[in-house]
Amino acid sequence: MKILLFKINAAIILIGFAVSSFGQTVQNVYPVKRPESAETWRRDGWNAVDRGKAVKVRKGKAKNVILFVGDGMGISTLTAARIFEGQMRGESGEENRLSFEEFPFSALSKTYSTNQQTSDSAPTMSAIISGVKTDEGVISVNQNVQHSNYKTVAGNETKTLLQYAEEAGRSTGIISTARLTHATPASCYGHSPDRDWESDNDIFIRRKDAHEAKFPDLARQMLDFPYGDGLEVALGGGRTKYLPKELKDPEYPARTGERIDGRNLTQEWQTKYKSSAFVWNKQQFDAVDVKNTKHLLGLFEPSHMQYEHDRAKDAAGEPSLLEMTTKAIDVLSANKKGYFLMVEGGRIDHAHHEGNAYRALRDTVALSDAVRAAVQKVDLDETLVIVTADHSHTFFIQGYPARGNNIMGLVREVDGSGELEQNPTADRNKKPFTTLGYANGTVARGSERPNLTEDIVTNPDYKQEANIPLLAETHAGEDVAIFAAGVNAHLIRGSMEQNWIFYVMADAMRLGRNK
Repeated sequence: MKILLFKINAAIILIGFAVSSFGQTVQNVYPVKRPESAETWRRDGWNAVDRGKAVKVRKGKAKNVILFVGDGMGISTLTAARIFEGQMRGESGEENRLSFEEFPFSALSKTYSTNQQTSDSAPTMSAIISGVKTDEGVISVNQNVQHSNYKTVAGNETKTLLQYAEEAGRSTGIISTARLTHATPASCYGHSPDRDWESDNDIFIRRKDAHEAKFPDLARQMLDFPYGDGLEVALGGGRTKYLPKELKDPEYPARTGERIDGRNLTQEWQTKYKSSAFVWNKQQFDAVDVKNTKHLLGLFEPSHMQYEHDRAKDAAGEPSLLEMTTKAIDVLSANKKGYFLMVEGGRIDHAHHEGNAYRALRDTVALSDAVRAAVQKVDLDETLVIVTADHSHTFFIQGYPARGNNIMGLVREVDGSGELEQNPTADRNKKPFTTLGYANGTVARGSERPNLTEDIVTNPDYKQEANIPLLAETHAGEDVAIFAAGVNAHLIRGSMEQNWIFYVMADAMRLGRNK
């Protein structure tokens, strides 16, 4: 392995500009902002030991539990995102930490499902939220259910933590930057043999017999959630799944809803719940009176919400994941018995499927911002906060880039004397390559790779190269991380089956053991 050496001048690494043989000016690497020496690393190590010894172990009952899920947020995504966030501040980035990486307890989660080595979001989130692993493509049912066979569902539903919480008189909420009927949020409240049965029209298209039998679609299951007094907060995307096909979308008049049963579930939400509100834009969201709103529904796009990078360009405006999280906590905190809240950064996954690392990392940072804001609002002596992912992606970090090299950029190494090389590193065909890439996906170029430039690859719209050509990049099967802080967070440790996360949360809330 190539050894990376750096000369330290005034204890700060500074590497100058270089002009490459590819005719481009290569951006200066991001500098390390603090003085570093051998003593720095010794001091950091002993400080880490002392902090570990001083960690407060909070045992007992949790009034509240907040679960954050970064959809597709694998280990390589965490590493790249922490560097990306640091470089957004003009730092080298490697020494940075995402907010939840400061949590005192962590573990690895085994994400296989009952019939897949590499899983999708439906069985993985079902395992996290109900404690039972299951098959690919199904929502909070056990593995006895046959995919797309509605007749096998009855009696095989797996009860979710939201259902237990509502029965115990606690409040519940779900937030996602994806559609609220998408696999991760839907697993919290729904039970279905097919994750794609999001509206009644979806069922009609895919299984007419299930439609004729009036098997409830996921949007309808969310509204008809029969536990306690129903969900108190539901914020995300997916308006078309809740609106009838005759009704024009309030934001995009050229589009309509897709329900064929004629029901307007957003209107029914307001009719069903007293002191309720339905909002679909930023102005309405900001105007919500959290003290007097008991049930809040927000649907900010016909399908998924905008990526964080694109959110500011949305004409009607959309709240950030941070803003949705803090408002949800304000609404749910009115219940003195406590609450359960699930928050999903759903579009990390979508950007990876598209091979667009920039948007995946930007949305990961947005999730980190939401976690930081939540922790600042709650009391960790009465709250358990868990951050995890449902699965990983085939996203990788490669080459031997110098420290502080633009994480989105071309690989630039250091030479044998520890100096930054003048040119980007080339492959065997004398062409440069990026630090970030995908094992498979839509942009598989093989030996016909282009002569990439820094300007091309650092554009937010650039799609990283992939090795194997597919219609879309796939999930990956390695473990993902779990981070925990607050009450009973110390139970998150070691190598864990993914469904164990449910039992840590349920135990903290004293729910589900005596079913």
